[in-house]
Amino acid sequence: MSASDITRPVDLTIHAEGTGPLRTRQPVYVDFMPPCNSACPSGENIQAWMAFAQAGNYQEAFQKIMEDNPFPAIMGRVCVKPCETGCNRNHIDDTVNIHAVERFIGDEAIRQKWPVRFKAKPTGKRILVVGSGPSGLSAAYHLARMGHTVEIFEADRHPGGLLWKGIPEYRLPKELLDAEISRILQMGVTIRLNYKVTDLQAEKENGNFDAVYLGIGAQLIQDENIPYDNSVLIKDAFGFFNDVATNNTAVYMQKKVVVYGGGKLALYLSRILKRFGCEVTVYFPGDKKMMPAYDYETEDALAEGVEINLLHGLSIIKDRQVVLEKMKVEKGKAIGTGTFENAEAEVLIIANKQESDAGFLRSLEGIQINPDGTVVIDAQRMTGYKGIFAGGDMLPGENRSSTIAIGHGKKAARYINSFLENTAYIKPEKHPTAGYRKLHMWYKTDAPQKEQDKLAPEEAIQNFEEVIGGLSEAEARFEAQRCLSCGNCFECDGCFGACPEDAIIKLGKGNRYKFNLDACTGCGVCYEQCPCHAIEMIPEPVNPVSNV
Repeated sequence: MSASDITRPVDLTIHAEGTGPLRTRQPVYVDFMPPCNSACPSGENIQAWMAFAQAGNYQEAFQKIMEDNPFPAIMGRVCVKPCETGCNRNHIDDTVNIHAVERFIGDEAIRQKWPVRFKAKPTGKRILVVGSGPSGLSAAYHLARMGHTVEIFEADRHPGGLLWKGIPEYRLPKELLDAEISRILQMGVTIRLNYKVTDLQAEKENGNFDAVYLGIGAQLIQDENIPYDNSVLIKDAFGFFNDVATNNTAVYMQKKVVVYGGGKLALYLSRILKRFGCEVTVYFPGDKKMMPAYDYETEDALAEGVEINLLHGLSIIKDRQVVLEKMKVEKGKAIGTGTFENAEAEVLIIANKQESDAGFLRSLEGIQINPDGTVVIDAQRMTGYKGIFAGGDMLPGENRSSTIAIGHGKKAARYINSFLENTAYIKPEKHPTAGYRKLHMWYKTDAPQKEQDKLAPEEAIQNFEEVIGGLSEAEARFEAQRCLSCGNCFECDGCFGACPEDAIIKLGKGNRYKFNLDACTGCGVCYEQCPCHAIEMIPEPVNPVSNV
């Protein structure tokens, strides 16, 4: 190129995609959202803590989890695992067993008594949390990490909400729940037990609280309003769980029991009843598509001998018989057919349609309460009463789970913190999700999932031991190493080794790479060799050169 050539403007956009001095595109390192992170209701940075677990650094993995979720041992057992549904390994073999690795890390943290590592300058602000279920505990935990003083008022005799009362020991041992709650108390959060709030405004004023978070959950069952005589003992799900918690279980032993409902509560208690030696039949008015319980929960109940009948609606109870109307589904709703059948029963447990006990809020002007006791919140997660926020099962929606409640608590903590600072919390933008089609898998990925041991059903119903076992250290580390690091560079050196122009510079472990654009020809080999799509090819900027 002559001197006269470089004085003329050069429009690089007119050339076809290619290499050499006529480069029309250039590589750039990018970060995409892994599908597991994107699907996690608690907002965990799963890929980040998986990377620590891959290296065997479980304490750092624990600290990374604790930035978002204070309950790794609990959630490693009871989470409904949306992260695994979204995992890109499903396109190759089986999902990474994310919850099992998290469970291992959580159990290891309890065993080694790792403290939560955080720094927070005391703010002098006081927050009242009503309810010590997963949502309330999560909000309290995150607010404490921010330096606020947090007190929890709990109506029950033990913290944990439905984690304590509603999840059986065969799924969640009580000592693990206590250990993870104790960790929150060690951070300075206090809990007042056996204290039911009846006048929230008075509690807020008398305690000099600057904000309130409502996390009382949904611990009422909607009244079915059906005719009945006294020939069958009738309990709702929470009455049953209270009896179990207080060892008042003689009335259930070896009985013929009908359970009405199709969610997790119905299946949990039906499996407890099997351990009491009962003959258990579950009835649900809708079809399988309408049933709130997840398929694996239904399959476990069936395996343990629980009978499940769909499309049966509760009608009347008389003469030791539960009369049920056969239903059909039209336009997404279950409606009666006028045909009935009888089920002999000694006990009926109603576990259908949960509600929140929000009556104590009716005196507060501005709070909008729905018929099922749930409340309405605004974009800042605040109710219609200034300074009172809500989350968890107090919000409308049938898709209730502990992990969603934990996510609500974390989100609310951020909005409460902004409220206390007189600012509006603005959610950061999310990176696009790295779907499987974006990946360029050039290396062998065959690595079957490490499955967890599981008690045989006939053995499981003999006691309340955990049905599903954990992974060993070697298995947990192997499982973590199955992660594909979707969307984010894990320094595999694929780009570094593939570049024909040596245009990629290594910056040292943990610092990734950078491009020498003076040497890069834009050929795109690095992009094609990046297995996790951490490199994108972008158009070459138009940069006319003149008067050089």
